[in-house]
Amino acid sequence: MPAGDSVTMWCSSRFTQPRFFSTRRPRVRSSFKTRLLPLGLFIGAVVFDAIYLWRGSSTIATVGYWNIAGGIVGGLLAALFGLIDWLAIPAGTRAKAIGLWHAGSNVLAILGFAFVWWTRYSGGHLATTSGLFTIEVVALLFGAVGGWLGGELVDRLGVGVDSGANLDAPNSMSGKRPRAA
Repeated sequence: MPAGDSVTMWCSSRFTQPRFFSTRRPRVRSSFKTRLLPLGLFIGAVVFDAIYLWRGSSTIATVGYWNIAGGIVGGLLAALFGLIDWLAIPAGTRAKAIGLWHAGSNVLAILGFAFVWWTRYSGGHLATTSGLFTIEVVALLFGAVGGWLGGELVDRLGVGVDSGANLDAPNSMSGKRPRAA
């Protein structure tokens, strides 16, 4: 059997089996992908601020500043949808506990970036300092932990995964009901 065929067999058996889709899971409908945007903006802010500290370009510092602002707004919107998801998870489950840790680490990340943003705003200049950059890096580490825990919720525990999800499921906008794989 050629190597490509064994890979195809492994992939098709791995991803078409419904073993990781439970019907006892809450049907949560908020969008997981839109929750990744704030983390991406925070990563961008850290990168732009690192470049600013290295090269001194005020334009780069301004981009970092506005990335932080966008990340804060997006993070607050994501927190609203995350709260809706978390309230739908049954009490006493592992998912409920991980959801709480996920929320806590993300809130700490947003608070860290909000502090940096406010300090830069109230100081009258949009550029960062090495001290504020350190806070950004620590806040980003909290965001990374929160992102990993969010991945655990979706990928491992199936929170927010449609019960009819499979590789041939119809588009969610089509109005068609997915059939079991």
